[in-house]
Amino acid sequence: MTYKFISWNIDSLNAALTGNSDRSAMSLVVIDKISKIQPDLIAIQETKLNDDEKKIAKILTILVEKFPGYTTVYRTSTPPARKGYSGTMYLIKETLPLPVVTYPEIGAPDVMDYEGRIITLEFPEFFVTQVYTPNSGEGLKRLKLRQEWDDKYRQYLHSLDQQKPVFSSGDFNVAYQEIDLANPNSNHMNPGFTDEEREKFGLLLEAGFTDSFRYLNGKVEGRYSWFSQRSRFAKKNNTGWRIDYWLVSDRLADKVVVSDMIDSGERQDHVPLLLEISI
Repeated sequence: MTYKFISWNIDSLNAALTGNSDRSAMSLVVIDKISKIQPDLIAIQETKLNDDEKKIAKILTILVEKFPGYTTVYRTSTPPARKGYSGTMYLIKETLPLPVVTYPEIGAPDVMDYEGRIITLEFPEFFVTQVYTPNSGEGLKRLKLRQEWDDKYRQYLHSLDQQKPVFSSGDFNVAYQEIDLANPNSNHMNPGFTDEEREKFGLLLEAGFTDSFRYLNGKVEGRYSWFSQRSRFAKKNNTGWRIDYWLVSDRLADKVVVSDMIDSGERQDHVPLLLEISI
């Protein structure tokens, strides 16, 4: 059977679905494109949902209209974490077996376990899990905490892999190799391209996981998943970073059929990622 999975850091569901800006309109175009693909599940990071039940109900109603036949599970930040920060969500096609849903706490430092960063779905034959990895922050002020997170997350993902194969997606906030960003020299030791972050990502791969994009596409250059909104022409000039991934357990790497970016048009920031796998 071939599965289609999509992962996307949307940078605010509320803005995408209920806003009236040009960016919101561009987001809706991408959402409609994803809907037409009819993936088996959609992982969404950085939803930025808070505990406003009326607002959440409105957003879920719109999602039902956009994605009929899907079940929604989501996780928001909770105290002591900041309200409306981070957050993750899955849309699960109702034709799939009903998964066991967990909202893991991995013993992460500071308030990271309360920021709604991980959701895991357990299906009969495999796990699907998503992550919104903490950014090291301006001036690398959270780099040490980020390293602790990376260790805890690697241990968590490895524990899943010991039980059954794993598909892990999300915004990992690291460009692993120099070919994963347009300007490696000028960005060395900036958040997302420090030696420490790259080393930890390498350790994650060594723990039994394959970067599915690189597995299929080799050392192809100029393919990125994120374009800074601070730079007006970043996307036009293709000066991006590849910091979003679909990782798969090594033993399923040869089952990957497609692992690629979905064209998001003029919309900057993150682009969705498509994984197709036949198992």
